[in-house]
Amino acid sequence: MTIEEKQKIACFLDLAWDTLHSGYKGKQKEYDFTEKETAASSHFIQQCDSLEQIYKEIGACKNCQLSLKRKNTVPGEGVNNPLVMVIGEAPGADEDVQGRPFVGKAGQLLDKMLGSINLTRQTNCYIANIVKCRPPQNRDPHPEERSACIHFLHRQILLHKPKFILLVGSIAAQSLLNTKMPISKIRGKISEYKIGDLIIPLISTFHPAYLLHNEDQKRPVWEDLKLLRSRIEEFLNEKNE
Repeated sequence: MTIEEKQKIACFLDLAWDTLHSGYKGKQKEYDFTEKETAASSHFIQQCDSLEQIYKEIGACKNCQLSLKRKNTVPGEGVNNPLVMVIGEAPGADEDVQGRPFVGKAGQLLDKMLGSINLTRQTNCYIANIVKCRPPQNRDPHPEERSACIHFLHRQILLHKPKFILLVGSIAAQSLLNTKMPISKIRGKISEYKIGDLIIPLISTFHPAYLLHNEDQKRPVWEDLKLLRSRIEEFLNEKNE
């Protein structure tokens, strides 16, 4: 099956599901980001031998309007089989130019956040986003854009098999946890994310771009990071026993 055929099937599955369950209304709809997309992702991963194949598909993707004005797709960056997979919402201007995730001011802060608990994208992390192209003016990605793109992320998770997931920002948390709750209500606790045969401990916190303008929220983020680090230490100790 060709890349183009896979993309057409993904679009068809999205359209068919929404038509059957809510009817076509000709306007923006909310989506369920769990059963539908994870089922499609599990199907596609059986035909995907490597992350390079996913990157190739991302580079050729035209499943939504974000592809029209992008300079570069931003598939992800980091190590294979990471200790922690960090997931944000979408690339910004710097990321669009460089084709790399979290390389602007927010990315520099993210690197410092990770470094504070002995994590780096060079040694034990993989960093990605819900959508792989920059939304205009850095707006939030629309539900249909997230739905068109989420199967790439699901397949990355299934292939990488991270030991933990760190979600930064409301869009990432709402998309993976299938909730409309704000990040302020989600953060501060460990959840379990189930995909395929994997059950992955997950924690959500504020996006570093938000922290650049709301420094008073750095303390809650530090508490979230310490919680994640404590669970990582437990995991590493159990592994070494």
